[in-house]
Amino acid sequence: MKLYTRSGDAGQTSIIGGRVDKDDARIEAYGTIDELNSFVGQAASLIDADSETLADLKEELLQIQQELFDCGSDLAYAKLNEDRYKVGAELAERLEAWIDRHQTDNPPLEKFILPGGTSLAAVLHVCRTVCRRAERRAVTLARQHEVNADVLTYLNRLSDYFFAVARTANARMQVEDTEYLRSAKVFGRKS
Repeated sequence: MKLYTRSGDAGQTSIIGGRVDKDDARIEAYGTIDELNSFVGQAASLIDADSETLADLKEELLQIQQELFDCGSDLAYAKLNEDRYKVGAELAERLEAWIDRHQTDNPPLEKFILPGGTSLAAVLHVCRTVCRRAERRAVTLARQHEVNADVLTYLNRLSDYFFAVARTANARMQVEDTEYLRSAKVFGRKS
């Protein structure tokens, strides 16, 4: 199998059910999801296979990589195709459960924090910001075409997950988050 087809040399690419320009909103959306998936892979690669402290995080990240492919696939349809969508509401609900679990284990948060800490946490913060960009691209696409709304919800929840899990990675490695010095107290801990 050849990796190149030459069919995109004039600036167009295939989607499910048609062809579009390579800078089409659909390509921007699932291309940014693909970029995010690469960073998630980088984050997962930073977790040693024998790490008991972070094993659950690696498992979650590998699952998220599969789901990001599903998100990209769902956005690649030229026409609405609900029968073939892979992303449903249950994926965002599962992310919420993971976020709640991580938040319970994380130290209290009162102020904004700077992205960083451990190498893993720093890459997870990159995942968070790229995820937010992917969500913005998907919102732009949704204004122009009908799309699977569950993908939008999933991406929104996923950026929250990356924030929570970056803090978990720091906490488990006993590295404190660095507070933004000029931040007011903006977060409250619910009982």
